[in-house]
Amino acid sequence: MTSIADFTVTTNRGENLDLASKKGQVLLVVNTASKCGFTPQYDGLENVFQQFKDKGFEVLGFPCNQFGGQEPGNADEIAEFCKLNHGVTFPLMAKVDVNGPDASPLYDWMKGEAKGLMGSKGIKWNFTKFLINRDGEVVRRYGPQDKPEAIVEDIEKLL
Repeated sequence: MTSIADFTVTTNRGENLDLASKKGQVLLVVNTASKCGFTPQYDGLENVFQQFKDKGFEVLGFPCNQFGGQEPGNADEIAEFCKLNHGVTFPLMAKVDVNGPDASPLYDWMKGEAKGLMGSKGIKWNFTKFLINRDGEVVRRYGPQDKPEAIVEDIEKLL
């Protein structure tokens, strides 16, 4: 696998999404959770999405329940929570594992392309972010503590 375009994921509505359709866009791929200390980052993610969506930028949210059981809901519950509490309009995908034997192939690839702290591969917590350029390549990995607003300058460089 050489780019994000090599992957197909499942949306929160159960439909396949061929990420080749996102080629030419700058993407921020984030593993999310509704009951996490970082959950307020949904607001920042939505703000950054709104700021740049007309310039070829998109946020892709991947709910994940692997960290402290902080995303226990089903697809409809997650979508409703995100919309009502944070005004989320960016695409949400089906719940995924980001680590372990059942990890999403997309996440396995991204983790290999941009390692974490001290070269680690595993995702450490919710709201880890991967910035993808228009060619579908991982440019950078950001930890959960990195707020979406702090990534704006890096996004602008790719647009």
